[in-house]
Amino acid sequence: MSPTPGVDVPDHRGRTGLDRTGRDLDRNSNVRVTDVELLAAAWHVLRRTTFEYTDAAGSTSTQQRETYDRGNGATALLYDADRRTVLLTRQFRYPVYVNDHPDGMLVETAAGLLDDDDPETAIRREAAEETGLQIGEVEHVYDVYMSPGSVTERLHFFAAPYEASARMHDRAGLAEEGEDIELVELGIDEALAWIRDGRIQDAKTIMLLHWSVLEGPFAR
Repeated sequence: MSPTPGVDVPDHRGRTGLDRTGRDLDRNSNVRVTDVELLAAAWHVLRRTTFEYTDAAGSTSTQQRETYDRGNGATALLYDADRRTVLLTRQFRYPVYVNDHPDGMLVETAAGLLDDDDPETAIRREAAEETGLQIGEVEHVYDVYMSPGSVTERLHFFAAPYEASARMHDRAGLAEEGEDIELVELGIDEALAWIRDGRIQDAKTIMLLHWSVLEGPFAR
């Protein structure tokens, strides 16, 4: 058999051993991984894992799961407590466009993958790239597995104040990464109304907006 990129020989990102992830897991005595198959690694990694699972009755079955590994990420709600506003982004997201979103232009909090950074460093970087603003002190809110049935990603949630006077542009994003991002400033009451009428449909954004009025800067 010829060598498989990402397994025996480096893929286009220089990775090997992508079929090893999960094989040594032993934190749950009821789960024993028996095989990991690399299905795709064009950029992120799709695996099919076979494992034996012993249920509460002591019965053992062989099961398979496909997991999509895109790394972990971070997101932040930028807010102005005095003006009771939030700064969001609007950009094209093909996955939602192909799944019934009217135009694929999703309204979101600033977010991105960690890559090799810690979560706080990553969200400062992503906020700067997506909004053009350098944020100051950040507050950690919580960490969440966003789609645990198939996606491995854990998302680190933050909140940070911004100053309207520091905003220089209405658009941002890295052109070399194909980003074309519109900045959307909303009053918090208007943002909540956008959730209700469907103009905001992004999970992380809805979670942070609800947090902001329950426990965060707009809690009464």
